[in-house]
Amino acid sequence: MIDAVRRFEGFEEVQRVMACALERVRDRFDSHLASDLPAVDRLVRHVEHYRGKMLRPMLVIAGGLATHPQAATTPGESLGSLIGDDHITAAAVCEMVHMATLVHDDVLDEADVRRGGRTVSRLHGNEAAVILGDLLIASAYHLCSQLDSQRSALLIGRVSMEMCSGELLQLHHRGDYSIDEATYFEIIRRKTGALIAASGELGAMHAGASPEAARAMAWFGSRLGLAFQIQDDVLDLIGREDVVGKSVGRDLAKSKLTLPVIHHLASADAVERGRSLAAIDDACREDAPPEASRAVRQRLDATGSIAHARTVAGALVAQARAALDPLAPTAAREALFAMADAAVDRAR
Repeated sequence: MIDAVRRFEGFEEVQRVMACALERVRDRFDSHLASDLPAVDRLVRHVEHYRGKMLRPMLVIAGGLATHPQAATTPGESLGSLIGDDHITAAAVCEMVHMATLVHDDVLDEADVRRGGRTVSRLHGNEAAVILGDLLIASAYHLCSQLDSQRSALLIGRVSMEMCSGELLQLHHRGDYSIDEATYFEIIRRKTGALIAASGELGAMHAGASPEAARAMAWFGSRLGLAFQIQDDVLDLIGREDVVGKSVGRDLAKSKLTLPVIHHLASADAVERGRSLAAIDDACREDAPPEASRAVRQRLDATGSIAHARTVAGALVAQARAALDPLAPTAAREALFAMADAAVDRAR
């Protein structure tokens, strides 16, 4: 995600430190979830295939590097010393919570594909997937309790509640063609933005950063999370499964209206709205042919609704970058800028 950043002094060393830290996060994640029961261990190991961009662990690590009180004065070869064991644990916790949501989302969306492979629910059934997601959440809380500061556990607990409430709010509005953009943003702020915000905040907290720096990282993560989710929603409408790496078209199939559709219905005149609602109803049928979704996409293009969603995501990225203005101009801050840009400049 951060390879395309422009040249910045010391950036290669930041990349090296982050790569080493993420390897430690993977090891911490895997060792904590390992089970003495072969059947359980096989399910846990399947979750490793869900591992993708590792955005949340990256944010914990990069946030720790960028906000550390000694960030601007530490030579490149010593940057690794700014990342402590608590950063690794916090990053693994954030990844576990995220993985739990993916396993549960695949049940809710009846998805077949995740990261180019079969989902747990498709391979082993919904019952196993639900309990596996619960195991991941329980493991995250158990691991989080090993951190010295109770603040981290309180933050993760609060964020997990927000994520669940966001999902419940989305379920409440399934099939609601009158949903507005404000409600949509409340849903994604909770179900996606909250954990990404917490990842940035945890990185700063465990670096001993000032409260102002921690708040800046939380706001950065929140804006980044919203932009990331909007791009995900766009890809669900226009992406190809073999490129995106997961089942697409699930939002329409499950009658979940996302920003492009909400904007289109609000922009269309009465006649077009009626025709669009009929097209959306067709696309929501479980046996809907691919051309039903294509018909909806054509209508969205006619009102510039997909372009609107991308513009909104771009504005959120700009807000995320601006949040980091108070931080020292280091290579780690540059890495955070690149992560923000990559949130919307992606096809998967």
